[in-house]
Amino acid sequence: MALGSASTLFLPAFFTTSCNANGVRDNGNFASYDDIFNETYPFTLDPLPYAADALEPAIDAKTMEIHHGRHHQAYLNNLNNGIEEYEDLQGLTISELVSGLNDLPSGIQTLVQNHGGGHINHVLFWNTMIPGGSDATSSLADAIDRDFGSLDNLKEELISAAGGVFGSGWAWLAADSRGALSVVQTPNQDSPLTDGLTPLTGVDVWEHAYYLRYQNLRGDYVENWWDLIHWEKVSEIYEQVV
Repeated sequence: MALGSASTLFLPAFFTTSCNANGVRDNGNFASYDDIFNETYPFTLDPLPYAADALEPAIDAKTMEIHHGRHHQAYLNNLNNGIEEYEDLQGLTISELVSGLNDLPSGIQTLVQNHGGGHINHVLFWNTMIPGGSDATSSLADAIDRDFGSLDNLKEELISAAGGVFGSGWAWLAADSRGALSVVQTPNQDSPLTDGLTPLTGVDVWEHAYYLRYQNLRGDYVENWWDLIHWEKVSEIYEQVV
């Protein structure tokens, strides 16, 4: 195994996801794979799976409150209002809507791209962070070693991708249907789902995600976000893909 490999760096965690001292409400509050990818209309905004201040100092409580309660809620409201007019689409899951974007009626494509993407992107964002981070399963750790050489290499590539997003967007760790991993960028609220990839975790680099605390220092925000990644949840998603 390479020095610094994911398999050697993911050590046993010294907390549990039910630890109230870390601000996590309980393990059941983290969305499952089905909750994230197979939700159908009408779409809902679940509470954060941890207290708004639980990710401090990396992400401050005020940013979390505004980001979750206002920005995400706005994407959700616009998505529901748009889908309300298309009864034949109401039985599709959020991942089916976003992955099948180019096959939707032209009058709803932009709305699903912006607001459907905005909804599922944020559900993933909230649920793949946890105070203090967590550890990946061996299957994901082995895949990281296979496709990036080490966890350090993945970190470098993902942070570089986040820094290279022009304007607003996301940087993602994504998997194809064979389980091969890659780092991808998407602009605005576009999702890797539309390109046939499953997003496993991603960092939001819209300014509303970090500007109150970091101003123009996006790189510092992304570095601190890395330490919050809920690799256990990312592993759960990955294992559904493969």
